[in-house]
Amino acid sequence: MPGHDTDDLSNLIGEIYDTTLDAALWDQTLRKAAGFVGGSNAALWSKDAGEASGSVNGTWGFDPCYVRAYLDEYGRMDPAAKFHFVTGIGEAVALSAVVPEREFLESRFYREWARPQSLIDCMHVTVDKRGATLALLGVSRHKRDGVADKQACQRMQLLAPHLRRAVLVAKVMGTTQAQAAALAETFDGLRAGMFLVDRNGRIVHANVAGRSMMAEGDILCTVHDRLVLREVHSNHQLSAIFAAAGDGDAALGTAGVTLPLNGRSGQHFVAHVLPLTCGLRNRAAKTYSAVAALFVHSAATGSPSAPETIAKVFRLTPTELNVLLAIVEVGGAPEVAELLGIAVSTVKTHLARVYDKTGTKRHADLAKLVAGYANPLLK
Repeated sequence: MPGHDTDDLSNLIGEIYDTTLDAALWDQTLRKAAGFVGGSNAALWSKDAGEASGSVNGTWGFDPCYVRAYLDEYGRMDPAAKFHFVTGIGEAVALSAVVPEREFLESRFYREWARPQSLIDCMHVTVDKRGATLALLGVSRHKRDGVADKQACQRMQLLAPHLRRAVLVAKVMGTTQAQAAALAETFDGLRAGMFLVDRNGRIVHANVAGRSMMAEGDILCTVHDRLVLREVHSNHQLSAIFAAAGDGDAALGTAGVTLPLNGRSGQHFVAHVLPLTCGLRNRAAKTYSAVAALFVHSAATGSPSAPETIAKVFRLTPTELNVLLAIVEVGGAPEVAELLGIAVSTVKTHLARVYDKTGTKRHADLAKLVAGYANPLLK
């Protein structure tokens, strides 16, 4: 990557992390992300497998009316939607690479939503996946720029671990904006344990929950004022992450996005590291001479989403899974064809394969199958 591009990436990563302290920064950060990747529009948003709509964390370049239309109606028709729940976290995928051009251009999604905006392609990267909920970054391509190439997807993938870290830390911190003058008070109000540390792991500040964790000594303790994890391997990892944080935002890379921890009691925890050496975070933490903030919280018992589980159990392709879910949601093949913007014959072909793989014969059987996997008692 050329030198100026490396500088752009480093600055962009810093701005991504600053959103953890001020969510209002997302719009301008997405503008720069779109420019770095090579797109005309960008959105950070979430969707739920069981809901028709979704929610948006931030957008740039989109008319708000089209954003609302996507969330309310056209998101279900998006040809890329079939890949959202089966794509791995951090994997950048271009629509043009997985959906034939003719299929896309003939879809209702393109005719009514993408074409009026002169959009010809879109890249998505899954930032987080929790149960039936996904968080994604989408960057669209204008027709003047053509479809996404390999380099664009590679640039998208470079942003993925930093976006993931920022989203996860923001969830831990909640919606409270952490102004520099009130950083300690903000952290003290968190249920998660929070530790501000220097590059050697020395604790310079811990919130109330963090001090409680140290007193219990189940997963961590202090040795000569340094934070020490009970698990030796995890402790070595964390020491390396703190040292990297001292070298700047970009030095972290994919390290320590999530660090699973096991307590001596058998309880499971998750740790996230937020670097504090640049931008708004540096101004907020300079009083403490800290290079990183470590957040430690109890790990919620997660389970794969119902669509993801169904796809794995019955070995369905993304298209077959999409047809299955659409059949359950809207009914017969003609309605599904209209919804997905494909031919009725294509729907019937995929549906026959779904019946064969799942051992079902009727639409009602498919509805029962999906309902069964959506039942939390069966997960």
